[in-house]
Amino acid sequence: MFQLPILNFSPQQVAGVCETLEESGDVERLGRFLWSLPVAPAACEALDKSESVLRARAIVAFHTGNYRELYRLLEGHKFAKESHAKLQALWLEAHYAEAEKLRGRPLGPVDKYRVRKKFPLPRTIWDGEQKTHCFKERTRHLLREWYLQDPYPNPGKKRELAQATGLTPTQVGNWFKNRRQRDRAAAAKNRSVPRRCPALDGAGRALPSAGARPDAPDHHASQPRTSVSAGGCS
Repeated sequence: MFQLPILNFSPQQVAGVCETLEESGDVERLGRFLWSLPVAPAACEALDKSESVLRARAIVAFHTGNYRELYRLLEGHKFAKESHAKLQALWLEAHYAEAEKLRGRPLGPVDKYRVRKKFPLPRTIWDGEQKTHCFKERTRHLLREWYLQDPYPNPGKKRELAQATGLTPTQVGNWFKNRRQRDRAAAAKNRSVPRRCPALDGAGRALPSAGARPDAPDHHASQPRTSVSAGGCS
């Protein structure tokens, strides 16, 4: 049976590699590295206490769709506040994904609110402070600037923007997707607005609008009438 080589890394070195791979956004490589770690009880005990390793395991679990393992990791260790934002995003996005799969359709804002109420953030990744689910103005401004440059960012740009805003690549991707949908809807609405032609009387003169005063003087009475072709306006 093929066996993976034994890596003689200290827990501190393992944590450093996990942090580097996490920052690079290479989740596949991060997963392979975690699988290559030793399984000796003493080594496992040390790694199970490393926040960097636990956070890396949570990220890999999320991206592989192993949400049960993700929830177990997030609920089983009290993480530092610096890790809260990223881990909260993983918790919510995982529950959104499960709800979408169950319902067979994308979730709207009300659906997501109900999911958040049903699955509140565990205190291991939340300090009890009420969290707004709207991005900060600086974050929105940065996202809008990037959107104007490229509405379809590739995975590398998403990771770069995620690091610049403190969001996850999934959140960045969802923001761009929602913005494109809003822009398409607005463009379609503008195209569907009909051009309004003025109503004409039997002599070809424009009838007054509904709000016009009936006794208003006709300033065009003294001017010669011009013929109006059928159709009214172009």
